[in-house]
Amino acid sequence: MAAHTLTKRERLCSKKLTDRLFNGAGSHSMAAFPIRVVWMEEECEAQESPVQVLFSVSKRHFKHAVKRNRVKRQLRETYRLAKQPIYDKLEEIPGRTVHMAFIWLADDLYSSAEVADRMGKLIQRMVEKL
Repeated sequence: MAAHTLTKRERLCSKKLTDRLFNGAGSHSMAAFPIRVVWMEEECEAQESPVQVLFSVSKRHFKHAVKRNRVKRQLRETYRLAKQPIYDKLEEIPGRTVHMAFIWLADDLYSSAEVADRMGKLIQRMVEKL
């Protein structure tokens, strides 16, 4: 897997998987304000990417789509640059896949540097728990 890409296969699009992620008993959650991550580990299917991710910014926090899209772009970009430790950890545990959702919690916009710092901390803590 190329280190600094975010392909379609890495996006979590399945409604069934999303429902299991948020309603299932096997999911875990942690937050580094203003980001919350919910993740679930499963057995890997052959064609599936080892990590699938979705990004969510609620209309409750930002009424205007321009701001919601800006935050989602920041989340995608910081994840794209910081995701390598997750892939390295999953190489040690073959046959496993991780489904993740990054959720924005704040009503304010943050700089990309702050978002990158919080995302890095979340990913590091998550890798320790895998």
